[in-house]
Amino acid sequence: MVRGDGVDAFFGRAKLWGEELAALREVLLGAGLAEELKWGKPCYCAEGKNIAILQPMKEQLALMFFKGALLDDPAQVLEEQGPNSRSARRVVFRSVGDVEERAPAVEALVRRAIEVERAGLSVEAPAELALVEELEQWLGHDPAHRVAFEALTPGRQREYHLHVSGAKQAATRQRRVEQVAPRILAGKGLRD
Repeated sequence: MVRGDGVDAFFGRAKLWGEELAALREVLLGAGLAEELKWGKPCYCAEGKNIAILQPMKEQLALMFFKGALLDDPAQVLEEQGPNSRSARRVVFRSVGDVEERAPAVEALVRRAIEVERAGLSVEAPAELALVEELEQWLGHDPAHRVAFEALTPGRQREYHLHVSGAKQAATRQRRVEQVAPRILAGKGLRD
């Protein structure tokens, strides 16, 4: 159990889910994980590898396992993050009672997640991304555009593709490309 610098401040200023966060923190630290502040949230690691991260939201508190798709889940507590999530899975909590009830399942998932990391397992790489036409045209307009886009992580590239391709009309897709172009050129993801 290693408490991370800066994480105490996160817990101290948490306005939502304070009791649930504290209870879940104890479960995770009790399972032998170290904590660090990453992406502005408490992230739990083993042997230098990210295992899970806390995600406080308005309607719920979630514990997201980075490689949750690779974990056996006999208690069936893992849920998909969303329709476009490939590897992450999360456990959702809405009360301290939920944390207490699911603590044994969370501890078992942590043990499995550590085993997955030690074994070097990873989720199968996605098929090559076929970009939406408007984004592909923008990338072909100037070599600097393509260089900036290809410097992004595959997840950020995919996120931009999903954002642009999610529009039904070509004019809206084009407008979205124009809106995100400065972020791409700055090397930032859609939500950075």
